[in-house]
Amino acid sequence: MKYIGAHVSINGGTEKAPQNAEGIGAKAFAMFTRNQRRWVSKPLTGKNITQFKENCKSGGYDPRHILPHDGYLINLGHPEEDGLEKSRTAFLDEMQRCEQLGLQYLNLHPGSHLNKMDPYHCLERIAESINLTLDQTAGITAVIENTAGQGTNMGHRFEHLARIIGNVRDKSRIGVCLDTCHTYSAGYDIKTAKAFENTLQEFDNLVGLSYLKAMHLNDSKKNFGSRVDRHESIGKGSLGIEPFKFIMNNPHFDHIPMVLETPDQSIWEEEIRLLYSLIE
Repeated sequence: MKYIGAHVSINGGTEKAPQNAEGIGAKAFAMFTRNQRRWVSKPLTGKNITQFKENCKSGGYDPRHILPHDGYLINLGHPEEDGLEKSRTAFLDEMQRCEQLGLQYLNLHPGSHLNKMDPYHCLERIAESINLTLDQTAGITAVIENTAGQGTNMGHRFEHLARIIGNVRDKSRIGVCLDTCHTYSAGYDIKTAKAFENTLQEFDNLVGLSYLKAMHLNDSKKNFGSRVDRHESIGKGSLGIEPFKFIMNNPHFDHIPMVLETPDQSIWEEEIRLLYSLIE
């Protein structure tokens, strides 16, 4: 069973997310739990929490198919103490919000070395940031998103993901979200079924398919290996439709949230129908 959705708005309150997902025919969804461009946001209210859970129940959304995303300011590998402390505090707050909402995952961008520290030291710092947060929370899995490798961002190589996971103490609460655009832009070929199979095998060898907890489904505006993160609507970019046909017919992607982050929100409902139509 495939669970396809999109990253929906929380304008008007976190509790609006399930209704927004339902409105586009989504079986899964992603969301922010707070303003993604601020360090500090007001706490969730009892009403936010209760209504969110009720709306999830009425829409038929299981926590296993909801993928909250952390804020854009957070850099868990920040080379400077002030930035690192602010990032860790914000990440803990986001984890605690997920606990309050009864969720199971928090999707995160790993972090960046900003050309101010050794990249591999940065990976170890990211893992330690995750360890500190997991120690102070319960029940939430940190889901690392692979990146395109733009600028000084870490996480564009499977080896990076493996190194972070290797340094996380509680292996039961760590996972990976593979983004199709990022994977291709980072230099992993997924354009054909055979190429995708080979890349998936490489991921399994280096990281382990057991850690695959979610997917972001995006075509790419840029070409293979560009290291540039620019999403495109499904089938309209350099990836084309074949990779998504492979995903929709491969059992490795069953029962996990698969979320659109494509640029034209007005066609999300159409894109969801398109993806389901690819099932043979």
